[in-house]
Amino acid sequence: MRNRLLAAPVTAAPEPWRPVFEYTYGVPVGGLIGIGFATHPAGGQDLVMVVSHDGHGLFDAVTGEKIARDRDPDPEDSTPDAVADLSCPGLGPITGSRVRIAGLFGGGLHTTTADGWALEVVTPAWPNERVLLSRDGGLHAGPHGEQWWHIFHSNYSTFRAAGFSPSGQTIAVATSSDLFLWTREPVDTLFGGAEA
Repeated sequence: MRNRLLAAPVTAAPEPWRPVFEYTYGVPVGGLIGIGFATHPAGGQDLVMVVSHDGHGLFDAVTGEKIARDRDPDPEDSTPDAVADLSCPGLGPITGSRVRIAGLFGGGLHTTTADGWALEVVTPAWPNERVLLSRDGGLHAGPHGEQWWHIFHSNYSTFRAAGFSPSGQTIAVATSSDLFLWTREPVDTLFGGAEA
């Protein structure tokens, strides 16, 4: 398995996934500590909260737009390790809520979706993590590029977190210097139902 993972090149995520940012290396976020997901209270789309040494930011996970920024959060809430549930206060449209953050201080994001996608973080050549996307157990059953894809290789920054949003519509990967996002149509739309 190790040799199989080492031989797999980084490839684009398959349809229906598409990258959110136009930059090859995601969007730069210096001193990134961790990330968490929230839902926009008005539009219902996924939001990604980023916690860094330079404050907190909130991104629309569909468009990539930075919709809120707090450069000087309250010191008591500036990092998720200040509270037992590893959360930070929301900002912008999610002010008044708390967002659980995964990253430097622990925590985690969803590793599967309801319709069979899965993410695995592997380290066949320590210390560089690789993020693998698969469909219906493809990593262990099928060929690279057909049932599983090596979508990210952390070979220049320290890995922080990777996972799906609770809706299953967004994949996020965070390193100490960058945020990467992939999105797809709402799951109900993919299966021919009405949009949520």
